This record gives sequence, structure tokens and C-alpha cells, in this order.
Amino acid sequence: MTNTEIKWWQGAMIYQVYPRSFADSNADGIGDLQGITSKLEYIAGLGVDAIWISPFFKSPMKDFGYDISDYRDIDPLFGNMDDFDELLEKAHNLGLKIMIDQVLSHTSNEHVWFKESRQSRDNDKSDWYVWADANEDGTPPNNWISIFGGVAWQWEPRRQQYYLHNFLSSQPDLNFHNPDVQQAVLDNVEFWLKKGVDGLRLDAINFCFHDKQLRDNPAKPVDKRQGRGFSEDNPYAFQYHYFNNTQPENLSFLEKLRSMMDKYPNTAALGEISSENSLATMAEYTEEGRIHMGYSFELLTEDYSAKYIRETVQTLEAKVTDGWPSWSVSNHDVTRVASRWANSESNPEQCKMITALVASLRGSICFYQGEELGLPESHIPFDQLQDPYGITFWPTFKGRDGCRTPMPWNHKEAFAGFGESTPWLPISDEHKALAVDIQDTDNSSILNSFRSFMAWRKTQLPLICGDIEFIETPEPILIFKRHLNGETVICGFNLSAETVKLDVEMHLALLTHPFKNAASLNEKTITFPPYSVYFGSV
Repeated sequence: MTNTEIKWWQGAMIYQVYPRSFADSNADGIGDLQGITSKLEYIAGLGVDAIWISPFFKSPMKDFGYDISDYRDIDPLFGNMDDFDELLEKAHNLGLKIMIDQVLSHTSNEHVWFKESRQSRDNDKSDWYVWADANEDGTPPNNWISIFGGVAWQWEPRRQQYYLHNFLSSQPDLNFHNPDVQQAVLDNVEFWLKKGVDGLRLDAINFCFHDKQLRDNPAKPVDKRQGRGFSEDNPYAFQYHYFNNTQPENLSFLEKLRSMMDKYPNTAALGEISSENSLATMAEYTEEGRIHMGYSFELLTEDYSAKYIRETVQTLEAKVTDGWPSWSVSNHDVTRVASRWANSESNPEQCKMITALVASLRGSICFYQGEELGLPESHIPFDQLQDPYGITFWPTFKGRDGCRTPMPWNHKEAFAGFGESTPWLPISDEHKALAVDIQDTDNSSILNSFRSFMAWRKTQLPLICGDIEFIETPEPILIFKRHLNGETVICGFNLSAETVKLDVEMHLALLTHPFKNAASLNEKTITFPPYSVYFGSV
């Protein structure tokens, strides 16, 4: 495989922008499209290939844009369609691809479809959402639970039925068993493809279909309730979610979506997948004729060990046939990796190492805004929380606001250069000390390490699209090979704060790379300083 044969999304570095928190151009305390446009040169300078923009569509903002009331319009908070067109054109001129979030499984309860559907059982949209009669005693039709806590059913007195909501009660689930719904959803997606977007990030894509028989989910044993991002006090973790999502009918819908996207050359879809066996679902959803890439929450966990990372990637690689994986260690829904994977306080060298590790895995990589600065999680007092998820589960789970605070651009300005008025979430002094203007002039900063590594990675074709093969190593060392066209790059990482020496059997040679905190090679012994990296050839 050569550079000309690689599709742009294969091995792409995808930078996630959360619009509310990136840059505020109109002094209302909320980031917007013009703010993103003003920072495109900065993003291009990171060496990434694409930008994934979280939802900016018209919305009542009960879930901060993931509750959409009009899929074809911009919410005034973020600007207007002219602003988006300007952003798209400038990004393309800078060589950046634009991917937009598409939330297909549910709408806002303020969407015109739902407003009509809820009125009666016999209108044109009566079967566009998941409606069900109550049990004889008035209780909901089954035991399904909402991710945000409580039952997943809301009573509608006008129809005298319940409707399904896998998320907030203001986010009713669409009935994808209705072919008219599928077509309407595809038409909305195509609207943006016609405008020239390069890709789609498909939110909760395995939630489109529900079990038509509305069968109860089985209970999950207490010792199986940990993981998958749910705190132990959330009843969602008490069930195996076999019937409220990840239904077999979803595969034919993904094939319809792919068929439509194939009419628009060089576009790609990245699906977010959270199922009982997410790695198996990723493999299934990315088979030929379905979506291009899939990512799950397997590296968005607390588990930080060479063994866990190695086994997670190996498990997926054993299942994937045609598909292309995508990996991420941070996003707008989880604790920032600089805090989540740190032994205590976040460490600059650890942040640099984590970037190199993730960017060396086989697949496309999503980096969340601020990761290039090594931003730790912010601590938001309860009285300043905005996230309904966190407000419900405080204090055991403090919600998602801690990773959603505004980007710090300039440490000298009142609001760290984010805007000219008080932002929707506070900016901590800890973040101001890591502001772009400070790191920009420091050659040893996390930011400049990110930039130099991304530039170097583009020169190493095996790291972009080569195969991956792990070498069994003791903790805390992770080593794997990337192979392509007879060329091999050895990638090694020390996940600890201790110096580690490792004897290896193969003959190695060091590769020239930009990392200052690098392992050294003496014959067949690699010495790893704390949080160091090794790149070599055989």
C-alpha cells in the first residue's frame, strides 16, 4: 500500500471540537461556529487530518445539542448556515476534513415529528416513535432503564401510552422499524453530504432499533456491574441490554446508509458503539458494505495497564475483517485522560507518552480538544453543574462537565481567551497555567510534543496503515510492531513513573524521532526512563 492508495480516514488523526467550549466569538459565554473558524489555523497546525464537530443543530439543549429539534438548521447559539459554510470552506482550504455529529436514534421532544406523533394514535407520524401500551396495572411495558437513570418509558396522556427514551425523557426514541422513519433520517443525513461534509460521527449508532417484542432485559449479577462507564449507583448497570439496543435489523439500515454515502466519494462514517460486547459489535458494524469505522468505550475506562490495552486491541483485531478500528482515550463524556490514567496528579511526560501510544495503534484516532495541552479534569462545584446526568447522580458521579470546560487560549486574559464574558462553565487556574500561549513558545511543552509527533508520524507509513502485532512484555511495558510492505516499526511505551530495563531477543535499531523522553538501546537491552517511548526498526 502506498500513500496514494490510502483513503484519508485510514489512520487519520481526528480532532474533536465541542463547540460550546472551544471559542466564543460573540461574548455570550458559549462557543460557536465563528469561534471554531477563527481557530482553524491552530487546529491545522496540530498536524491532524480531520475535525469532528459535536452537535450544533437547532436544539432546546436539554442534553447540550444531542437532543435535536431540527436536523437541517443551526442553533442560533452557534450561529447560522452561512457561518457553517464559511467554516467548511476555510477548513478545506487548510487541508482539513470536516466530520459532523449525527444523532439518529432519537430526537428532541420539541421536534415537529414528535409533536405530531404524541397527539393521537392515528396521525401521519403516529408510528414514528416507540409507543407502547401500559401493563394492566398501569406500569411501563417492560423493565428497560434509561442511561440517565430511572425507567426508560414516559407516559403520554394524549395517547394514553408510554414512549421509549433510552436517554433523557426529552429525547424520545425513533421507531426505525418504520421504513418511512429510516428514509427521513437518511434524507437528513444526505442534506449535509450535499453541502460537502467529509464524514459523519454517528452517535449511539447501535441504539437505532429496539426489540419489537419489547422483551425484558435480563438482570446482571452484582459482580458484573462495573465498567462500561456507568457508576455502580446507576441502575442501568443492573441489566444486560440485549433488547433495548443492538438489534440485528440495524445491520440492514447501516447498509442503506453506506449505499447512500457511496454516492459521495471520499466520505466516511465513524460509529460510536456501546453494547454488551462492543468489540464484537464494532467488527460486525464495520464489515464490508456497512460503516467505515467504529469506536467503543474500551479505552475510555479507568483501566490503565499494558495488559489491558494489549488484550483489548488484540481482541478487536481478531474479530475485525473488513473494518477499520478507531481508538480514543478522551471525549466529551468521560473524565479527561490526563486525570483518569494518572497515578496522582497529571504528569506532562505521561501525557506525551499517551498521545504517542494511542496514535501508534492501528486505526483512526480521535483526540478530544485540550488533550494536546494535557488538560486534567476540572472540579466543578455542585452549584455550577450544568450536566443533568451529573446533577442526578451527584456526588458518586459528578457528570461530564469536568471535561467540557472552555479551552484556555491565553493565560493573561480574564476568561483565558475563550471569550469576552463569563463562560457557561468556569475555567480553572490549573487550566490557565496550561494555556496555548504559554505552551506555544515552550519547545518542551505537551503541545509542541503533540505537534512534532504528528508531523513525524506522517512520515512513517506503517504507523498510518500497517498491521499490528503485539509482543508479550511484563508490566508496565507495552510493545508492538507495525508492519507494511516489508517495513516494520517497533513501538514501545513505559506506562509507569519508574525506570525499567527490558531485554529483547530481536536485533533492533533506533529510529530517529522527535521524542525527547526516549528509551535507549544497548545491544539487546532497552532502558525506559519514566513515561518514555521507544521507536525502532528490525
